[in-house]
Amino acid sequence: MAVGVPGAGILLYGVVPPPVTPLMILRLFEGEGLHRDWVPRQAISAELFRAVIAAEDARFCEHYGFDPVELEKAVRDWRRGRRVRGASTITMQTAKNLFLWPGRNFVRKAAEAYLTPWLEIGLSKERILELYLNIAEWGPGIYGAEAASQTYFGKPARALKPNEAALLAAVLPNPREWSPAKPSAYVRERARIIRARMPDAPVTERAICPASAG
Repeated sequence: MAVGVPGAGILLYGVVPPPVTPLMILRLFEGEGLHRDWVPRQAISAELFRAVIAAEDARFCEHYGFDPVELEKAVRDWRRGRRVRGASTITMQTAKNLFLWPGRNFVRKAAEAYLTPWLEIGLSKERILELYLNIAEWGPGIYGAEAASQTYFGKPARALKPNEAALLAAVLPNPREWSPAKPSAYVRERARIIRARMPDAPVTERAICPASAG
């Protein structure tokens, strides 16, 4: 249903927080809890926005849902028989998290590709990132920046420091195995790299993607 008529749902989520996502329902059936607290963008530290852009999608403010640079790299690696790197953008991940199920099969990826332009058309970059940070899985039963910040650092998301934000961003590719509170050497190194890139992220205290705002 979401794939057939996505426009209404996307416009609704432009102003209303999604009550639940398919992944949350799936995890509940698997016996996990549901710890989440929706908060507006202003209640999330700008450092976390910088960290997530630096870690997940450096050209988030420049593309329209698909990053042609990363797609070209993925195709080149595939042609050379190398392991294909991820080319998923924040918009693509938001589409998946809002409407779809986990997995990497062709049907799910095709649905994700179909929904991604709808998000870019119907929502601002700020809203896409706000949605992403409020529904992302950050551990078993833990969803969104506020729940993650409270669980791992004992503080609200608005109070996250740069190093804490970098650690949260570092575990996003595998949040069920990696912990920002007890980071492995690999996670600490990822966080270090993300922290170094954060000053270049197009985020100010007032705006995300300020050059394209308006």
